[in-house]
Amino acid sequence: MIRLVIAEDQTLVLGAIAALLELEDDLTIIGRAKDGTAALDLVRTLVPDILLTDIEMPGPSGIDVARDIAAASLPTRTIIVTTFARPGYLARARTAGVRGYLLKDAPVEQLAAAIRTVATGGTFIPPDLMAAAWDAGADPLTARERDALRLAEEGLSNKDIARRLGLSPGTVRNYLSTAAGKLNAANRIEAGRIARANGWL
Repeated sequence: MIRLVIAEDQTLVLGAIAALLELEDDLTIIGRAKDGTAALDLVRTLVPDILLTDIEMPGPSGIDVARDIAAASLPTRTIIVTTFARPGYLARARTAGVRGYLLKDAPVEQLAAAIRTVATGGTFIPPDLMAAAWDAGADPLTARERDALRLAEEGLSNKDIARRLGLSPGTVRNYLSTAAGKLNAANRIEAGRIARANGWL
């Protein structure tokens, strides 16, 4: 029997996934969480075979939870089930130790197959997602450029961003300009939009 914890902040989606998976003879749901903190607590307490998690939830993201599980050397393997087919998310998930990545519109048979594959030590990423990630290439931004773009998205001025990051306004201007250039964006707002669309923010 494969033991699962499911983490999903939308109650209806959480219930639907659990109900569909409970129809499988070899799968059992041992815990449900509506945010990243609760998911990590359940994994530490119950040590399931698989954590099935969304990416964007209150508290730590599904990717953050996967990274924490790997850092703690827990045997639980993580599968992401999300609406986001962004190549940057897939790359970050793989770096965090995620073993499976599916979209929420995948058929339940594919989800069950992914769970069985990952539970036996394999990896499951649908070929179309892998091809999209391959075509998109690597994240061209540095950590500081991402930090500056995130704060720019919040509407902060260069001076305010500099204060938050402990940098000079000129350095912030350079980071934002370089990021826009790397993304072929006309300005920092467009750069933020492009980076977010690719899952790099």
